[in-house]
Amino acid sequence: MADITPEAPVVAPPRPSPPAALLARLRRTDRVLLAIAAILAVLAVADPGGWLARVEFALGALGRTAPIIAVAVLLLAYVKAAGAETLMGRAFQGRESVMIVSAALVGLVAPFCSCQVIPFIAAALAVGAPLSAVMAFWLSSPLMDPAMFALTAGVLGADFALAKAVFALGIALAGGFGVQMLVARGLLANPLKADTAPRCCAAKKKLGGAPNWRFWTEGERRAVFGRTAWENVFFLGKWLSLAYVVEALMVAYVPAGLIAQYLGAGSAMPVVLGALLGTPAYLNGYAAVPLMDALLGQGMAPGAAMSFIVAGGLTSIPAMLAVWALVRPGVFATYIGLAMAGGILSGFGWALLA
Repeated sequence: MADITPEAPVVAPPRPSPPAALLARLRRTDRVLLAIAAILAVLAVADPGGWLARVEFALGALGRTAPIIAVAVLLLAYVKAAGAETLMGRAFQGRESVMIVSAALVGLVAPFCSCQVIPFIAAALAVGAPLSAVMAFWLSSPLMDPAMFALTAGVLGADFALAKAVFALGIALAGGFGVQMLVARGLLANPLKADTAPRCCAAKKKLGGAPNWRFWTEGERRAVFGRTAWENVFFLGKWLSLAYVVEALMVAYVPAGLIAQYLGAGSAMPVVLGALLGTPAYLNGYAAVPLMDALLGQGMAPGAAMSFIVAGGLTSIPAMLAVWALVRPGVFATYIGLAMAGGILSGFGWALLA
């Protein structure tokens, strides 16, 4: 007679408690969406009679910006699908002075923010690209790209967007040639930290290659176009939604006289304050545009807005942390100094032009 051993009972894993399950779900939720939900929840409790008006304001502003978002998304997707990022490799070839100019110009069309550009900087320095040309790209890329230009022109005006692009190019060229002189005097040698190597995505990025401007002829590039478009619809949508919610709160609850008192026209201090405030207050290059529109409407000086958006774009806290982890202190200090000086000079320049 066969020995029949009873099967061990299947024990189901313990279910997490409701608070633990909620915390786990929150960790998987996008933090920007969580911030929007938290702001609206607090607003509904603090101002139950006015929170709906704030939501309508944000939705209306987002709707008016939707065509600009569409243009920005299509531009970003086209740049990615065409492989225009490979132009960066050409920017680091030839004479150093030519490299500085070409790197600054390529940076104006490369769709990288101040954090996304870090892996490319690590790769370029690791393969021996001169710090001067890398710095030129480093300073121009976070400030402007085709999508950023379209959004800035649509919200703040084409003249503001064009001036920002010119200032970005000027900062990049001044920084590149300035670093070239410092290196020639024996300063800023070995810019990468000793334990820094082109790891992760930095190691996988190739600086060569040729873009295909007719990307639709290749299935893989069409897939990149679709994927990039969707990713940026979500990216721009969430950040601009947060920006417009914050704008609605500013318009409703921040006295215009307070903005005009500290950041209004009449002296040089608002330009300097704009650059200094840009570092901790800067959220995202795209989100900063509608915020500047709101502050300008409440009396912020045009020069302060330009210094905020330029200095903040280069010295956001996440970007500075990444830069500190990548390069030696001397290079870090040079980058921060160029960013702050460029922001302040851009503010004064726009104050004169505007």
